[in-house]
Amino acid sequence: MDAMIRSGGLRNYRHLVRELGGDPEPLLQRFGVAPATLENEDALISLHASGQLLEAAAEVLHCPDFGLRLAGTQDISILGPLAVAMQHSATVADALQCARRYLFVHSPAIALEPVLDSPREPGLAEIRVAYTIEGLPTARQGMDLTLGVLHRILQFLGRQHYRLHAVALPHAPLAPLARYARFFGAEVRPAEPIAALFLRPIDLSTPLAEVNDTLRQLAADHLELHYARPGDSLATRVRLAVTHSLGTGPADRAHIADMLALHPRTLRRRLAAESTSFEAIRDSVAREAALRYLTTTAMPLSQVAGLVGLSEQSALTRACRRWFGRTPTAIRQRASQAAARAAAGDAAR
Repeated sequence: MDAMIRSGGLRNYRHLVRELGGDPEPLLQRFGVAPATLENEDALISLHASGQLLEAAAEVLHCPDFGLRLAGTQDISILGPLAVAMQHSATVADALQCARRYLFVHSPAIALEPVLDSPREPGLAEIRVAYTIEGLPTARQGMDLTLGVLHRILQFLGRQHYRLHAVALPHAPLAPLARYARFFGAEVRPAEPIAALFLRPIDLSTPLAEVNDTLRQLAADHLELHYARPGDSLATRVRLAVTHSLGTGPADRAHIADMLALHPRTLRRRLAAESTSFEAIRDSVAREAALRYLTTTAMPLSQVAGLVGLSEQSALTRACRRWFGRTPTAIRQRASQAAARAAAGDAAR
């Protein structure tokens, strides 16, 4: 079953496409999204279709910063009932924990992970974002939109106290880095292993402007009562843990089991009951990460190997032959040729 997202995540999509001189209706039809669906922000649409709509708009409209532009038109209210519970939390940190718990209401395939002591940036906190499903190797516009909206939400919650230190993008952006720097007002680091916003831990303790415990509890009760939490399978949790660990620390079974407070043998047994294994999950995460780095960045192959948890470049070559039937260099060449053909087509138009 395809992962879904509330159509509120595409708020102002049609307006922005028209503003940029395009027609949104053929794009919606192309990816099987009924225009009426976008009128009801609680309606669910395919996350794959949502991502394809963003990528297609960026390509058709020659607008490489489409995701950022759309983020600039959105705010916390796109989260629907979750927004109420967040706005009436005691602090920014509490609001983020609320989002972490109930983000499945917006989409069960997007995970938010506040890390108070960043292993990548000592002295700072990081708010990590990840997709928890397979099959989204190219989601640059979607991730730009997600990070952009998260930044705007933190600006709203933290008010004048919020100071963004840096942004980690999990891809090489199509738009110039200067465009990202203007949007975020902070250093932008492309092709990072994990998408995240970095900020001072003290910013997370900022009290929210208007807190109503009764409204917060009513909103939380509504979420618990009216929205069925997806079957949070162990495989999903393991996949998320591996995604967050790969390239930044150990991603072996013992470490992941420890993160999930399980004995490694228990982890193996429970995954087997779900007809999968730790090795299969880690291999899948590494495969998708490798494809993303090879097709959207120019980083050295030895660095790609390290970021996907492989010991050396030769191991990456063997893995790519097994995963894709070709070498890393061939994969990168094919992606470059496709980009050149697309650019030639744009020039011809």
